[in-house]
Amino acid sequence: MNWLYRNCLRPLLFRQDAERVHNRTMRALGWIGRHPSATQLLGKFCGAPSLPTSVFGLNFPNPIGLAAGMDKHAEALPAWPALGFGFAELGAVTWHAQPGNPAPRVFRAIPEQAIVNRMGFNNPGAEAVAQTLARWRTSGLWPAHPVGMNLGKSKITPLEKAPEDYARSFEVLREFLDFFVVNVSSPNTPNLRQLQDRAALGQIFSALHEAAAKPGKRPPILVKVAPDLTFEALDDIVALVQERQVAGIVATNTTISRPAATDPHVQRVYGEQGGLSGKPLRQRSTEVIRHLYRQTSGRVPIIGVGGIFTVDDAWEKISAGASLLQVYTGLVYEGPGLNRVLVSGLNEKLKLFNFNNLQIAVGCNRAG
Repeated sequence: MNWLYRNCLRPLLFRQDAERVHNRTMRALGWIGRHPSATQLLGKFCGAPSLPTSVFGLNFPNPIGLAAGMDKHAEALPAWPALGFGFAELGAVTWHAQPGNPAPRVFRAIPEQAIVNRMGFNNPGAEAVAQTLARWRTSGLWPAHPVGMNLGKSKITPLEKAPEDYARSFEVLREFLDFFVVNVSSPNTPNLRQLQDRAALGQIFSALHEAAAKPGKRPPILVKVAPDLTFEALDDIVALVQERQVAGIVATNTTISRPAATDPHVQRVYGEQGGLSGKPLRQRSTEVIRHLYRQTSGRVPIIGVGGIFTVDDAWEKISAGASLLQVYTGLVYEGPGLNRVLVSGLNEKLKLFNFNNLQIAVGCNRAG
């Protein structure tokens, strides 16, 4: 499956505008998700074997999740298990509907297996997404794996009003989701990363915990950090996470840094504003995971994301301290069979090292 995608389908897709390909793919997966027979057929080709694990009170059929940014409208929700995912993080969603940044806003650096995007939290707004989730709930097609939501700040909302903005989205969505991720680390909303400051982030979590204390479902809340933070800044976030009993950390978002490049096409792509994802992010995201795991003594679950293309990439992050993983750019470059390869490979790694379950492997190479 992956060979066919890389050598036949991907060259055709990569001749087309990246965002248009994405939108067509999402519409196709949305159609598949609405037709159980099509979903079952997709699962036969792309479904992953079992590798169960439990993190922050939730049970995952396998540790590979869909990263935020792929399914912002929740339009393909039932299709993700058929593609081998053990969980899905939807969004990002904001309280106010917004179109995002002007197109073009997604660029492929193909020789580097990377993507630069400046989407800007384009989404129909939290209330519209809640309506979509309600329809999936009543359809009987809701996936069996955990489903989370990435929460962003509306562009029109001033920074000082950010806590209210996040809390309003949380309140209308909480009954549908198994977990939430507070996104204060996207580089594509002006000044958003200022909210990674300990005081500002503390106010956001105060508002969310106040909302969560009201009658209703109380899903775990995590925070997503940028790879560009210094270890000292990450330590401030760790202190806040432990103080506020935040359920976990997602490491990492895309990066505003750029590696050296000699290829003229890559140089042009790297010259675009936005966040860089893919293989160039792998090493730094693993460094952040390892640091966070050490600083928390493994007591705060980490979702590792950034540059996962192979089983060795996945194992590197788990052994550094990630309890769960997410993929996005790897899926774009490797194709719909990626998760089957990753989960099968992780099962083999556990056998190789005589680990009885995935939890034992987490942080086994935290020393680097």
